[in-house]
Amino acid sequence: MANKVTWGQRGWAHLSDVRSRSPLVQCITNFVSMDFMANTLLSAGASPAMIHSADEIPEFTPKVHALLINMGTLTADWLPAMKLAAQVANQAGKPWVLDPVAAGASSFRLNACLELLGFRPTVVRGNASEILALSKGCVDSNSKGVDSIHGSTDAVEAAKSLARLTGSIVAVSGATDFVTDGQRVIGVQNGVPMLQKITATGCSVTALVAAFVSVDPSHALEATVSALSIFGIAGEAGMETAKGPASLRTNLIDSLHSLDEDTVLSRISIISF
Repeated sequence: MANKVTWGQRGWAHLSDVRSRSPLVQCITNFVSMDFMANTLLSAGASPAMIHSADEIPEFTPKVHALLINMGTLTADWLPAMKLAAQVANQAGKPWVLDPVAAGASSFRLNACLELLGFRPTVVRGNASEILALSKGCVDSNSKGVDSIHGSTDAVEAAKSLARLTGSIVAVSGATDFVTDGQRVIGVQNGVPMLQKITATGCSVTALVAAFVSVDPSHALEATVSALSIFGIAGEAGMETAKGPASLRTNLIDSLHSLDEDTVLSRISIISF
């Protein structure tokens, strides 16, 4: 019970800080996720900025509280801006989060993700197949693109290894989300299966991770756990009246906006390993 109370209080504190401080989160993301990601950040209390032009990054990125780089609709034209943004964020001492979407789908995509790992992201969040591809450093011949063909438990050791190698917090999404710094492993069991039927939920929770880390950068593991659990709790609350994926999408945004302390404390489901 003490663990549940502690994590619940921590999650509520992170959400309250995001609501009160409204951190500016720069999102270099894919065309599919932009709308849902921006609305997720807004409903949580953060301020999204969907800026990806290399011409703006040197002037704009130092002003943000966190940076998110999402590889979803990656092109050769966008990659230099992504690398520049990561470099500028590091120079400005701003946390940044990498979402290595479909990392194992092609050599171009994998190599781009590995290049960005060299800029030492604060957090890496992906599904099991993506984390395994990064850890192994090779393309997966069985890849289904953005869909994971592995369970999250299959990638825990790979996540720990990747965290030790990069110094990043690594989060693996799945039926249970796992978050690790290479030593500690925390499991997040909030969420509903139907979230997998809504495009960009993974992208959006990664943006929420960036917002939460921005208000507590010295505790990036705990902030990542909080973001994943809060998003999952919003999904659970939204599912109570949802009729399918479309209404769950709307309900999730509404639930995230209206989450209260009692709901967070009563619903949070965290396991420490």
